[in-house]
Amino acid sequence: MKFSESMAAVEAVLFACGEPIELDKLAAAAEIEKETAERIVERLNDRYKDQKSAFLIGKLDGSYQMMTRPEYARYIKTAMETRRQVPLSPAAMEVLAIVAYNQPVTRGFVDQVRGVDSSGVVRSLVERDLLEEHGRLTDVPGRPIAYRTTDNFLRCFGLNSLENLPAIPGSTDQIDLDEYEDMNDDPEGISSAVLDEVKDDLE
Repeated sequence: MKFSESMAAVEAVLFACGEPIELDKLAAAAEIEKETAERIVERLNDRYKDQKSAFLIGKLDGSYQMMTRPEYARYIKTAMETRRQVPLSPAAMEVLAIVAYNQPVTRGFVDQVRGVDSSGVVRSLVERDLLEEHGRLTDVPGRPIAYRTTDNFLRCFGLNSLENLPAIPGSTDQIDLDEYEDMNDDPEGISSAVLDEVKDDLE
């Protein structure tokens, strides 16, 4: 692979990750040596600086992450505040219902229940302070991040506590991740039956 192609690969991986990625994983993803990856990060930062770009690649405890320069923080804050004021989409309401009734849960669990990738929706809800990270599941391969609802979620929906959530029709139990493995005969799961009623109550 040409050096220019490797640079593009590293840049693409950093952009897509959105989170810090360790050097060895970055190199493996771009199919290059770690030394080459380090050199490419330096070259990309030089390019961003020369072009007066809003981006830079920061080093965080041995990991790398694509960031925006501090001087553009106020513009980003304005954009994020505007985004927070946009009404929640049906997909966002669905994800909130899943997390609210089963928290803490991983994004993978949400994906299983909905049957579609929910990474963008979960990230949006975190940005809007409706969901937050709640540690990692140490007994699950890959130690995935678990999510739960926030105090802001309670305020937005006029709830004093999670105990005030409307009851799930026909059930008072949470959905267990292990038990969900046995629900594959109904691929829509609760997303087509229970969630529609729950979302109406939350709205």
